[in-house]
Amino acid sequence: MTRMPKPPALHQDFVRRYPKIGEAWESLAEQGREGPLDEEACRLVKLGVAIGAMREGSVHASVRKALALGIDPAALYQVVALAAGTVGLSSAAAAYSWVREMLDGGEAGPGS
Repeated sequence: MTRMPKPPALHQDFVRRYPKIGEAWESLAEQGREGPLDEEACRLVKLGVAIGAMREGSVHASVRKALALGIDPAALYQVVALAAGTVGLSSAAAAYSWVREMLDGGEAGPGS
């Protein structure tokens, strides 16, 4: 399994303060990894879900993790394009900006 980037400092602080929530979060993530989808497919699905839920921090984290897996940025942009028909143009444009921000080397804010 690929080593994922270190979570942002705010996430680490939250988990230190609430370790049982951190453990539960890890348990959820572990369960989600079980199944026939490979790691790259799972990451692209999670990006799509983050876009659909309009969670900027989750989009940032998904892009960061996708890059760590070596996923082609073109695939990330394709997920944005696929989401456009469901989330609408303005939401897709927002998601595009979040993806682009991370691909341009921008650091995500506190929610990511």
